[in-house]
Amino acid sequence: MLRYLINRALLMIPTLLGVAILVFFMLRLMPGDPVQMMMDGANVSKQVIEEERARLGLDQPIYIQFVKWLGSALTGDFGYSIWTGKPVLHEIAIRLELSLEVAILATILAVALALPLGTLSAVFKDSWIDHTIRVFSIAGLAVPSFWLGMIIILGLLTMFSWIPPLTFTPFMQDPKANLLQLIWPALAVGYRYSAVSTRMMRSSILEVLQEDYIRTARAKGVYERLVISRHALRNALLPVITVIGLEFAFLIGGLVVTEQVFNLNGIGKLFVQAISRGDYTLLQALVLLVSVVFVLVNFIIDMLYAVFDPRIRYR
Repeated sequence: MLRYLINRALLMIPTLLGVAILVFFMLRLMPGDPVQMMMDGANVSKQVIEEERARLGLDQPIYIQFVKWLGSALTGDFGYSIWTGKPVLHEIAIRLELSLEVAILATILAVALALPLGTLSAVFKDSWIDHTIRVFSIAGLAVPSFWLGMIIILGLLTMFSWIPPLTFTPFMQDPKANLLQLIWPALAVGYRYSAVSTRMMRSSILEVLQEDYIRTARAKGVYERLVISRHALRNALLPVITVIGLEFAFLIGGLVVTEQVFNLNGIGKLFVQAISRGDYTLLQALVLLVSVVFVLVNFIIDMLYAVFDPRIRYR
């Protein structure tokens, strides 16, 4: 198991290096000059623009810029935002807590719904229970999260004359105020999240129930509940874990519209601001952050594979 863990961890290094190279050079292909965008049409001389480019290191050859940026990034220094002038890590840190909490709450909600509903749908295939759960999950796939968010806000305003707080409060500071604000976007996002996981769980359970070892367990007289919980469920979880992990990674930076609906100043909104302002340094760090999250999530998924299926760790 230790060797398997080390091999998977070492594979992360070239992956992250490749991501860093792609992020840096592809962003340089974006049209527009970040310095001129920062000046925002101000009437400044060409000399001032050149001086600002020199200060930001944009006048150097691109390979030198990359080496300096990579060296600083390895020490945890991603430079300063071109637009705000503040450290990039500071700009990300003040928003990451919000996006991370929404992602965690949505994941908890999705898992709590998907595992039992997907299992029930598969066990009672083609019954009214199955049809009801399938309608619930298909509706979750069809309804956009931002539209559901607007319906939630209008419903709270119409029925209770109340809307979620607009100011973010850290969980450790006031858990009640924090949950009153973030539980609603987590519900809007988690519904679609649970729908995807429920469909995958149902399909996976149905496939596993056709295996020989399930028929053998039933032939031996094992109770159906034990067949499902001990034999089918554990093997069916492997593809579901993949879906849950990838959806969680997506939520870190992919909630742009949902954050706008609930007026959340998270990572998704910061992405839009960085792109619109041509803030290379901030955008590089954001894309690299999301890439690191995806790589780490895939690493955790690999470890969970080895936990649920011992055959994997020996391959």
